[in-house]
Amino acid sequence: MSLLKNNLLLLALMGLFFFSNPSFAQREIDTEAKPPLKDRMYFGGNLGLQFGTVTLIDVSPLVGVMITPRFSSGVGATFQYYDDSRFQGAEGTSYGGRLFSRFNVLPNIFLQGEYESINWEAYDYNAEDFRRIWSNALFLGGGYFAPFGSRGGANFTFLYNVLYDRENSYYAEPYVIRVGFVM
Repeated sequence: MSLLKNNLLLLALMGLFFFSNPSFAQREIDTEAKPPLKDRMYFGGNLGLQFGTVTLIDVSPLVGVMITPRFSSGVGATFQYYDDSRFQGAEGTSYGGRLFSRFNVLPNIFLQGEYESINWEAYDYNAEDFRRIWSNALFLGGGYFAPFGSRGGANFTFLYNVLYDRENSYYAEPYVIRVGFVM
């Protein structure tokens, strides 16, 4: 996709969700009623598919728990298959996990901190070959929650990796934009 198409798509998605019907509120928990753990848990994640010159399949489930009405934490896993036919040897898998915490500043606006560790095949310029390494990231940022129904919704998250290392980072840039779903 061209840069113009990517920008237009992002603008359209942001417009759609920022002007969505506010009558659907995020699920509230009453801490004094002491709801059971299963009522405070949520599940979701990301699913990414891209086919063509660059093929990418991303499956990243997560599970979280509401600790207070405004604060939640959770864990997630990531598995990706990639194949970039433009480069020899640019095919493989990556996998890892993450821990995250979210704080709702407003009902639909949240701050997020996340620690992620990904195992992937990086190119070693000294050995002139690929080698598997663990790459760590500490993301800080925020996002927007677009609710639908009584429990579900979509998350639009904008994160910045404060541990970004151009030579060993899994990501090409220090910022990451994610779109995910929760139930």
